[in-house]
Amino acid sequence: MSADLQVEEPPRRLNSFTGTAGARESHVWDRAFGPWDLYFGVVWAATVAFVLGADFPALSYRLPAAALLTLLIPWYAWAGRPLLLKDPGAEPALSLRYLGVLTALFLPAAFLVGETRLITFALAPHCFMLLPLRRAIGAMAVVSLLPVAGWALLWRPEGHVVFMNAVGSFVTLAFSSFFGAWILRIIGQSQERASLIAELDASREEVARLSAAQGAHAERERMSREIHDTLAQGFTSLLMLVQAVQSELDTDPEQAHRHLELMAATARQNLAEARALVAGGAPADLDAGSLPDAVRRLAARQDPPADVSVTGEVRPLAAALEVVALRSCQESLANAAKHAGAGARCSVSLAYGDDGLTVAVRDTGRGFDPAAPVPGYGLRGLRARAAEAGGTAAVEAAPGTGTTVTVTLPTTTLPIPPTTP
Repeated sequence: MSADLQVEEPPRRLNSFTGTAGARESHVWDRAFGPWDLYFGVVWAATVAFVLGADFPALSYRLPAAALLTLLIPWYAWAGRPLLLKDPGAEPALSLRYLGVLTALFLPAAFLVGETRLITFALAPHCFMLLPLRRAIGAMAVVSLLPVAGWALLWRPEGHVVFMNAVGSFVTLAFSSFFGAWILRIIGQSQERASLIAELDASREEVARLSAAQGAHAERERMSREIHDTLAQGFTSLLMLVQAVQSELDTDPEQAHRHLELMAATARQNLAEARALVAGGAPADLDAGSLPDAVRRLAARQDPPADVSVTGEVRPLAAALEVVALRSCQESLANAAKHAGAGARCSVSLAYGDDGLTVAVRDTGRGFDPAAPVPGYGLRGLRARAAEAGGTAAVEAAPGTGTTVTVTLPTTTLPIPPTTP
């Protein structure tokens, strides 16, 4: 106990803190101060009853003592209670003034009538609520020990009576000091926990905000890749076909007619891809069959059509993995159509392995220098898409020798549902 009493601490109690919504939330102390008022009132009433009912001293002494105690009520209501409802240490000068007047009213009554000391149980919480711990213990020493000394000097009772009253005062001082320090420490820890909870709630809000922002950014990146690999490539193909038709209408009507049919097919495919994007479903080509079938339909829309080869055991893969493989083919073929040059041929190979799928797109075009900066979003998005699926994307090219894009993906075999007989 002595170790606790040697620690200087400011008075502590839970008042309020800012919750997750930013609103002030009152604690139990503020919502339940009424019982403290009742406690003070009960102790005061009991003290006055004991004072008026005492056998000693005469009534002429007991009435002034009761009058002094009565003055404590308006002083508490006017000055004490508002201070107790404020944050600890908010008004140190007013707290000292309140406790000084309280002591000035209490001590004369305690000198006159020994039973007055019962109200010490109501004065102790005031000291610990308004003063730092050491000062509160000092104030308690005054209101516990000084009344016995003054009462003994005034009435000169027998020695054993003085001894018993002194022992009772020391017990009151020790009890109030120990439990006052203990309760303040508990309240201090609760206050620290309230602050930690508020910080934790704020951190959770920040994490949720950052997660939402990161999710929105990731979704924008995904939609950018999807639009680039589908709609943007389709519109680019349409533009190239329009230019080809314009130059062929007079010189090669048959070729122009074939390109018009290809334009219609590309437009229909773009419409299907747009609907798939809005619905959040799989690419339109994958809805109609397996991955090799989708790649063949994609290759057939090239001008000239690309060759497709499939090796290994064809099997169902995770839907997300097949989307990455198909989009990689779309991006690579679109790049070849734009950059390989006229007359370049393309080929696509799908190689199913035991633990991986390899997609390779080759063209016989003009090629480029891989070390040189590459503008645009295509290759960067292709590598990012492969990395999200746990795979890799590599580009091999050299000026005049064509380009090869190889995407390697780890595969996950999906169980094929049993056929109903």
